[in-house]
Amino acid sequence: MLNLILGGARSGKSRLAEQRATASGLAVTYIATSEPLDGEMNARVQLHRERRPAEWGLIEEPLALARVLRTEAAADRCLLVDCLTLWLTNLLMLDDPARLAAERDGLLECLAELPGEIILVSNETGLGVVPLGELTRRYVDEAGWLHQAVAERCQRVILTVAGLPLYLKGTES
Repeated sequence: MLNLILGGARSGKSRLAEQRATASGLAVTYIATSEPLDGEMNARVQLHRERRPAEWGLIEEPLALARVLRTEAAADRCLLVDCLTLWLTNLLMLDDPARLAAERDGLLECLAELPGEIILVSNETGLGVVPLGELTRRYVDEAGWLHQAVAERCQRVILTVAGLPLYLKGTES
């Protein structure tokens, strides 16, 4: 089953995703897309590491997400991707529109083929004001389009606010 969990910063989306992964009863592989390039991001990554069970697998992949999903997905496995917007940021920072399009299209194409439980976490960034800078506006636009396309393909979509899940598509169980 494909799951998309959206939420703002510190909304509880990662914690909810981790709880759902544990509840799946399957072997879990955590796919981290961040590149901790500064002290603050390193601290965030460390919090996530400390919260994850020791038996979970870990794959760190900032760019080739579709390739990893195709390789790792299995009927007896839960893959937790945290997070799509960091992955999108990594691709935008390459300043290579062809690579961005290829990776995004590859992700969208592979989702329907993936066996097992797939949990995708992403930051909802489109609820605020229109950003001033060109790159930031592009990021918000790309994230919005990506979320719409991924949500269309998922059986369950959850918006997390203040640690509470709101089911936009599908049911809790």
